[in-house]
Amino acid sequence: MENFQYVNGYKSKLNFKDNELAIVEVRNYFESHLAKKLHLLRVTAPLFVLSQTGINDDLNGKEVPVNFNVIDFNNRIEIVHSLAKWKRYNISKYNLKMHHGIYTDMNAIRKDEFRDNYHSIYVDQWDYELLIKKKDRNLNFLKKYVKKIYSVIYKTEKHISNKYNLNRVLPKNITFITSEELLKKYPNLSNEERVNEYIKKVKALFLIGIGHKLSNGISQDDRAPDYDDWNLNGDIYVYNPILNNALELSSMGIRVDKNALLEQTKLSNKEYYLNFEYQRKILNNELPLTLGGGIGQSRICMFMLKKLHIGEVQASIWNDETRSFMQKHNVNIL
Repeated sequence: MENFQYVNGYKSKLNFKDNELAIVEVRNYFESHLAKKLHLLRVTAPLFVLSQTGINDDLNGKEVPVNFNVIDFNNRIEIVHSLAKWKRYNISKYNLKMHHGIYTDMNAIRKDEFRDNYHSIYVDQWDYELLIKKKDRNLNFLKKYVKKIYSVIYKTEKHISNKYNLNRVLPKNITFITSEELLKKYPNLSNEERVNEYIKKVKALFLIGIGHKLSNGISQDDRAPDYDDWNLNGDIYVYNPILNNALELSSMGIRVDKNALLEQTKLSNKEYYLNFEYQRKILNNELPLTLGGGIGQSRICMFMLKKLHIGEVQASIWNDETRSFMQKHNVNIL
């Protein structure tokens, strides 16, 4: 069976109809408040891009995108993994003010995703990108925007909990810690175990520094070398009371400049990336400096509605064994 974790006695508080209505409520409320808080313009974005442009995301550098040919078209096309690079490539089109940006309703297929309570091959995100200045490329500026995003998450939980009589979890403020600091706190635990242990204490966490190897020789998580600056990025986690562990809601960061791109492609042995159009534009300083990230739509819904499995808030593909097990235990998969 897919790596599905079940909790004895779990039962959704919403029936099928109310669940669908609640999903719409969560999405609309969060999206509108996020756009207002970060000064974001909603834009139309692609489901697929040309393979040779280098504009698709490699995520942790290992996944292979779904790709295909089109009749009477010579170039290979691939389904997006996310739109981190696409947003930076296109943001200048919109003639935006400094510290304003764009966001998209991003849909993707990640066929290599390991499926479990939190992961599906179908990914839906609010992908956002905003313009920054050179002097903004620092940790304090990153934290400022983490707090802005977290305030919307916090406000959404308050609204949804009141509307549907659900328990609240989140503290008023989010905790910041680096991957190295977390390693020193729990040196005998795995990467995932450290996050799960710490989130039980703080309930909301921004883990700083994803990509570089830590003092134990292992990175907190793999990250492609050509979009986030590994010194200026991180993940937002919240405590999931249903599974008693950490749920990652967002990955975000200040994007690479020329120096960070050169360093990170060298460290990851992916200097051939520098031959692609997108990466060449960074080297030639032809793309604006930006901060951006993705916020999982289904994960936001899953957390806000206190769900056991992501399949309760999105329609995806699960094997027969998983579906049978969940049906037997009254977990309503869409």
